[in-house]
Amino acid sequence: MSQASRSLQQNTLLHNLLLFGRVLRSAGLDVPPYRMGDVLLALQHIDITLKLDVYHTLRCLLVSDRQDYAIFDKAFQEFWRDWQNRWLSMSLPPVRAPHRPSLEAHPKPDVTSSNSTGVQDDRTSSPSTAVALQTTYSQAELLRQKDFATLTPEEIRAVYRLIETFDWTPAERKTRRFRSGAGSQYNFRQTLRYNLQFGSEIFILRRKTPRFKPRPLIVLADVSGSMQAYSKILMHFIYSLTAKAAHPVESFIFSTRLTRITPFISAPRFEHAMRAISSRVQTWSGGTRIGAALRTFNVDWAWRLNAQNAVVLLISDGWDRGNPADLQREIAYLHRCAHQLIWLNPLLGSPDYEPLTRGMRAALPHIDRFLPVHNLASLEDLAAILAAGVKPAPSKHTLPALEKG
Repeated sequence: MSQASRSLQQNTLLHNLLLFGRVLRSAGLDVPPYRMGDVLLALQHIDITLKLDVYHTLRCLLVSDRQDYAIFDKAFQEFWRDWQNRWLSMSLPPVRAPHRPSLEAHPKPDVTSSNSTGVQDDRTSSPSTAVALQTTYSQAELLRQKDFATLTPEEIRAVYRLIETFDWTPAERKTRRFRSGAGSQYNFRQTLRYNLQFGSEIFILRRKTPRFKPRPLIVLADVSGSMQAYSKILMHFIYSLTAKAAHPVESFIFSTRLTRITPFISAPRFEHAMRAISSRVQTWSGGTRIGAALRTFNVDWAWRLNAQNAVVLLISDGWDRGNPADLQREIAYLHRCAHQLIWLNPLLGSPDYEPLTRGMRAALPHIDRFLPVHNLASLEDLAAILAAGVKPAPSKHTLPALEKG
């Protein structure tokens, strides 16, 4: 089950499940109210952001006859969708005889029945059900797809809560050290030590297997003026990444110069971390000199942080006021040092975006992955890439041709 989906309030989900049960009963299905408790327990073991998984779970627990599948499918499609209004009117044909429990026998304040055609015929009429809904799928899905720059203050707080539930587990790397285990190599030291009890005669061979440890993460984030619409949410992303990762995360921010924020971003609360960072960073929302910032990192920090084994996340829109030749030289050096260099650009989420800025054109041939970071869905994709740990094959990114002016 996705950690992000757990942030949805259980009372809201239970409310909608109860309403869905009423809709099914009004359509003629035999759905006892107590069965919704079993459904709620079952949903805790799946990812409720995947609609197909929820569909099969509900159908398995709420439908006991194959003849009811058609009406259940219709009810599910009509009920669990993106609502534009608070009230929904559905017409669902009953698939059973009228002896099934109906809304007339069990009146509820949130569900009312009426005949949309005005003809009173129990065999052909369809109950029209108006349901007051508290959205679940719509809220989560809209937040997943909505650009960070267009969020309202309430949505920003909701995004913060969802980011904090993400599971950031980077892939492990094989080290040069070994441990006892059923590996393919022999452990001669332990073999000799174990066989001393047999008078140094070798009767049992001991084996060893490599040790694995999480791959280090290094984050370089642009907080210049051009990134102002995304900076605070991306800082919360760095804060959550630092708190959830199994291995320490080294974090830096830059505009015209580089600042290490690792000691401050690990504060108990995000607000405390931001106050500590803001008091020490004087160039927030200023100009951008990516090449100079990377030069500082390569000279002062890359060798200290063992960057050759690390995954480096560089977050920037590519706008640079420095010399493109300096940026190209420094990012080429960083690419050679790092295990994998991932450039995260919030502007890449726009379908019309092309990397035409000088900084982006200079950097693009020297990065392993070029990914968007403009909404929750892009962060989820990034988490999956980090968990997979697969480095893409070397390839030269194509640069769009510049129009002659």
